[in-house]
This record gives sequence, C-alpha cells and structure tokens, in this order.
Amino acid sequence: MREVITGGNELVAMGAIDAGCRFYGGYPITPSSDVMHEMAHLLPHHGGNFIQMEDEISGISVALGASMSGVKAMTGSSGPGISLKAEQIGLGYMAEIPLVIVNVMRLGPSTGMPTRVGQGDIAFARYPTHGDYKSIALAPGTLEEAYTESVRAFNLAEEFMQPVFLLLDETLGHMYGRTEIPDLEEIQRTNKHRKEFKGDPKDYKPYGVGPNEPAVLNPFFKGYRYHITGLHHGAIGFPTENAVEGQALIDRLFNKVESRADYLSKNEELYLDDAEIAIIAYGSTTLSVKEALHELKKSGEVKAGLFRPVTLWPSPEKEIAEIGKRFKKILVVELNKGQYRDEIERILGRKVEFFGRANGRTITPHEIVARLKEMK
Repeated sequence: MREVITGGNELVAMGAIDAGCRFYGGYPITPSSDVMHEMAHLLPHHGGNFIQMEDEISGISVALGASMSGVKAMTGSSGPGISLKAEQIGLGYMAEIPLVIVNVMRLGPSTGMPTRVGQGDIAFARYPTHGDYKSIALAPGTLEEAYTESVRAFNLAEEFMQPVFLLLDETLGHMYGRTEIPDLEEIQRTNKHRKEFKGDPKDYKPYGVGPNEPAVLNPFFKGYRYHITGLHHGAIGFPTENAVEGQALIDRLFNKVESRADYLSKNEELYLDDAEIAIIAYGSTTLSVKEALHELKKSGEVKAGLFRPVTLWPSPEKEIAEIGKRFKKILVVELNKGQYRDEIERILGRKVEFFGRANGRTITPHEIVARLKEMK
C-alpha cells in the first residue's frame, strides 16, 4: 500500500492515470476543477494529452473522439456542466464508446450554490440523457475510494463499452487528508482493456455481437473500417430503420448491463448483524453516519447499522430487498429531497424513513444520532 496526503479530486486524477487514462478533455467548473487541474499536470508526464476546451460540450466531444482512437479517456464537470454534456453522453451510450465521466456534485438545480455540497444528481446519473439504456454510476465514500473507484470506473467503461459515471460530492472532492491506496503494480495488474477484433477487416462487424455483449470497437486508423453514429444502426454501424434491428440494439444496451448486475454490485455493511434500525446512505454522507454509529455503539442507546451502496446504478436490488426483509425500520440519509429513497421504496414496495436536506450543508453525526433516537 502507498500512503498519500492529498484531496479527493486529486485522488480521482491519480486513479485515472494509474488505470491508464491518457486523455482528458474538459472545462473548469466548481467544485470539479481540481480533477482537471491535476490531469493537466499529470498527463504530460505519462505520455498523455490534456486539452481545455471552450465549453463543456466540446470537452466531452474531444474525449469521445480520443476514446474512438483507442485511448482511455475522461471528462468531468459538476451539475450544470453535466447537463450541457447530455447530448454527447447519449452518443456514448448509443455508439458504445467507453468514457469515464466525473461529476463532483454541488447544490442545484441550475447554478445553485457552486461552493456548497449536494447529492442532487443521483437520479440524473441514472438517466443522464434521453432514450433507453442502462447507466453505470459509482459513488466513492472515502478518500481511498476516490482513487480505487476511479480505477474501477475505467475498467468498467472498457469492459462494458459505454460511459461510466464517477459521482463524488463537494465534501469528498475537497476533503484533504492522509489515506492509503494500493500499490501501482497491483493496480496495473488488474487494469482492463477493451476487446479488439483480430481477423480479416472485411469480416469485421463491431456491433454484430451476442445479445448480452458489448460492441467490439477497434481503434480508428488501424485498418478496420466502421461507422459511428447516434442513429439506430446495424452490425457494421450504418444507420437503419429496421424494426427488428432497432429493437435488438436497444435490448442489447440493456442486457449487457442487466445480465451482470451481480458483478457490478458493490457495497459496505457496518454493525448490521445486531441492529434494529438500518441506515442506507452513500458518498460523503456516510462519513457522518459512521461517526454517529460509532458513538451509539459505545453508548448502546440505539442499535443501528449501515448499508452503503458503492455502485448506485444499477441499484443493488437483491441486497436492498434483503435489507427490507431483515429490518422494519429503515432510515435513508442523503443530501437531496429523496432521490435514492424513491428507488429504495420502489424495490421494497413500502415507505421508509427519510432524513435529507438540500441547502448546501452537511448532515452532522449529532443530527443523525438525534434522529435515530426518535425512531427507537
């Protein structure tokens, strides 16, 4: 393990570099700018390229172009900038172009409070553009995970051939401290790369894959000719209005993620074995939850535990359903008006307790302790 003293946004950049990212295209916006600044510093030292574009739309466009050439690429922003990227995010899903998109959440909607924390982009990360598809979104909850989930985001983007969201929030992004991250050799051993077709170019059909499989997009300029489009397309990428082909394409965009939901699922449990109340939370909010639970564990006043999804989308339906069977009392804690609470209630088919706010301020451990005592 390596010990480092740095910030959450900087750890995202470090994870990206160690995962093999060699291109970043973006535009500065609070509170995500530190990711871009660090990539601007690191990429030239690792044979990569950084470019600050004139706006968020062109930032994701050049990142998609770099990815089409076979380079691991990343872009990033915060809520308003992610909104601007929505159309090109759709191209990434439809054309199956791997890309990591970092969203360091702040309070919204619109420009909101740029320097304040929020978790109001959770539902947006599930459906960040129009149409039908399945998104993948990861939510680190510690400084270490800002690094390790950045690495995992690149692995999943390459494996599933689509954009993958890395969701931090202002608190975690700007948190500065000491943490341990895996050795570089360990990370490099586990880095994944997209599949390539090795046969005769005339037999190459990048989208002619199985019903649960991602496309196989060879890098541009390597002798394999195919078409990239946001339109419905057939096996070689050319547009089609054939109903059967169109349905099969959208079904495959769903199936390649849904069929591996268990593989994608990742979560943490704390003190649930003897708990009477289960808290469900994610991201930086869980730091307050954990401190509250440690305090209650010492005092014995309330028996409560934590379930923390790290993969938010696709949601861990099996695990949440099991929590629902085990606990009558469930408290969801998040910095919005209940965006993930709604998903939990959908899975459980019943109402749960909710503690949230959307005023740019964190929820303190003391407040969580008080709320748990009310539920006792």
